[in-house]
Amino acid sequence: MIGHLALPAGADRRPAVLIGPEGMGLSHVERRRAEALAELGYVALAFDLHGGRYLSDPEEMLARCLPLLADPDRMRCIGHAALDVLRAEPRVDLDRIAAIGYGTGGAIALELGRDGVDLRAIGTVNAVTTGRPGEAARIRCPVWAGVGSEDPIMPPAQREAFTAEMQAAGVDWRLTVYGGALHAFHHPPVDHAAPPGVGHHPRHAQRAWRDIVDLLAECLPVTQ
Repeated sequence: MIGHLALPAGADRRPAVLIGPEGMGLSHVERRRAEALAELGYVALAFDLHGGRYLSDPEEMLARCLPLLADPDRMRCIGHAALDVLRAEPRVDLDRIAAIGYGTGGAIALELGRDGVDLRAIGTVNAVTTGRPGEAARIRCPVWAGVGSEDPIMPPAQREAFTAEMQAAGVDWRLTVYGGALHAFHHPPVDHAAPPGVGHHPRHAQRAWRDIVDLLAECLPVTQ
């Protein structure tokens, strides 16, 4: 796996953020987000899903990601491997780490929470996935999730199942539904074929990013 580590200015320890990519894999989009978080004072690691590959073919992406999404233990292995790399960075304040993610990467962030990892916050976009019964009770931090109202991959029934799971587990959770947005609405347009139901929404993409930054500012404030 080949991730992208972004460091803030200075030499002191800082809070850290793990960033999970969409199912296509790590791209310049997540790398830029890591750099943007570093500018805000965080150590940020955007992690890899496919051994350095970016899967522009939707069929290949689905063939790899659907089995992964059906295997919580494998998702946790990927998440823990990335988290180990982030924790090994000397600039990281080990007591202040958050995990955010998009699509498949967001599902992995949630599984780290369900595995009881000590995180300060979990934020996901396009990933209102549910876990194995009872395991959400292990989540030890606030959870924020954002989803498009017209997302056919995360439809209302899936959103309701996710919120029911969080509520039953006593999690401090929030769900933001972005009106008119499709799946992967946060992702800039790509130069290859996109699956049905996927589309960029520039205004909501900016709002979702601000919501992520606000979550981190609340749960993982940077002190200069």
